[in-house]
Amino acid sequence: MTVASDVPPLRLPAAETTASTTAESTAETADAGPHLPTRIRPRRHPGRWATAVLALFLLAVALHSVLSNHAFQWGVVARYFTSAGVLDGLVLTLWLTAVVTGLGFALGAGIAALRISANPVLRSLAWGYLWVFRATPVLVQLLLWYNIGLLYPTLSIGVPFGPTLASVSTVNLLGGTATAVIGLTLHEAAYAAEVVRGGLLAVDAGQHEAAAALGLGRLRTLLRIVLPQAMRSIVPAAGNMLIGTLKSTSIVSVLAVVDLLYSVQIVYNRTYQVIPLLLVAALWYLVVTSVLTVGQFFMERRVGRSNR
Repeated sequence: MTVASDVPPLRLPAAETTASTTAESTAETADAGPHLPTRIRPRRHPGRWATAVLALFLLAVALHSVLSNHAFQWGVVARYFTSAGVLDGLVLTLWLTAVVTGLGFALGAGIAALRISANPVLRSLAWGYLWVFRATPVLVQLLLWYNIGLLYPTLSIGVPFGPTLASVSTVNLLGGTATAVIGLTLHEAAYAAEVVRGGLLAVDAGQHEAAAALGLGRLRTLLRIVLPQAMRSIVPAAGNMLIGTLKSTSIVSVLAVVDLLYSVQIVYNRTYQVIPLLLVAALWYLVVTSVLTVGQFFMERRVGRSNR
């Protein structure tokens, strides 16, 4: 005879059930032996290694071809690399680079200020300047400035529509070096203006509003707040422009300016050793460009650290 019971079956709480299950799992793991960590193997890239080996092999072949080719005349390169004429041309090239870069960025900063001006006339004139000097090749500009005497034989100062007080002949006024400075500076200013304008526009407009709320003037806001932040965008582009200006100075050799390239041309026109003398110029450009690149790297680090 079965007696029905009203007592419900006993149920363990969830925590006790979980603890019991965990204990059983731990006991089974202990019985199975010590747990070994899973070893993760990196994915192999045979194609990447094969490509690297092939690239190094081709580089070695190219270097061997250049160094073993007697037509390069490396002895002549070594003899003229530090000659007095070449070093004089190098000094003039560095001087041109420094002067053109400094004057170009000074003029370009003024043009950039006009480009972001609220005056539509000044803004349009600045845009027209950029359009003209960026749309024409720099060699054409230099040749036009060199032959300015054909357009304006004399430059005079006097009363408008009245008597002339003083005049000077443009043929004697502009030589090769002066023409190079003027032409390269005007060309450089057009690109420097866009670099400066881009850096200024990269600064958030809230910075201007905060400075105005503090009662700071526009000039002080520009020099103390906006410009230091804009330098993070200006310095990399300015460094590239400096290197480009260094190489662009070689164009002044068509004006008989005794720069680095013209100096080696004088030598190989006398000795007919064209290739080794061109290598001398190329190596000097490579050395100076490398120094400027290192300087740009440290300048970018300093500017970036100061704006964090």
